Amino acid sequence: MYEITYLDLAEDKSYDKIVEKVLQKCYEEEKLLDSKLIITITFTTPEQIHKINKEYRQVDRPTDVLSFPMFEKEEIPNVINEIEEPLGDIVISIEKVKEQAEEYGHSFERELAYMVVHGFYHLMGYDHIELVDRTEMREKEETILKKLNITRGDE
Repeated sequence: MYEITYLDLAEDKSYDKIVEKVLQKCYEEEKLLDSKLIITITFTTPEQIHKINKEYRQVDRPTDVLSFPMFEKEEIPNVINEIEEPLGDIVISIEKVKEQAEEYGHSFERELAYMVVHGFYHLMGYDHIELVDRTEMREKEETILKKLNITRGDE
């Protein structure tokens, strides 16, 4: 279902547990539990995510999360139960997760869980450029977080 790597960061099993819980619920919600789709998650530093963002997206700044899907949305049903396939890669800046959790007034777990679920839905072909797409993606993200009882600080 997933692989976790650490780039210029010490391994932290508490991050792994959050990823496992969130991706399990995402796969369940999207009926992918029997699939052979694999997600690679890389936890890294602001410096490394900046380099990746610049190299692959030509955006010269750090960010919180990057997603690199392997398939278009309409292709996913065709590869679900085929051979083991990568669904895509998610790269998360742990420092940015900590900063945003503090800024938004909620827990580190909530912010990291949100980054994982947000990245997951990008890999599933969703985006947030147009309002209608953003609304659909946000509803899916919030459904996962609510089912896991991972709420914002003010909820």
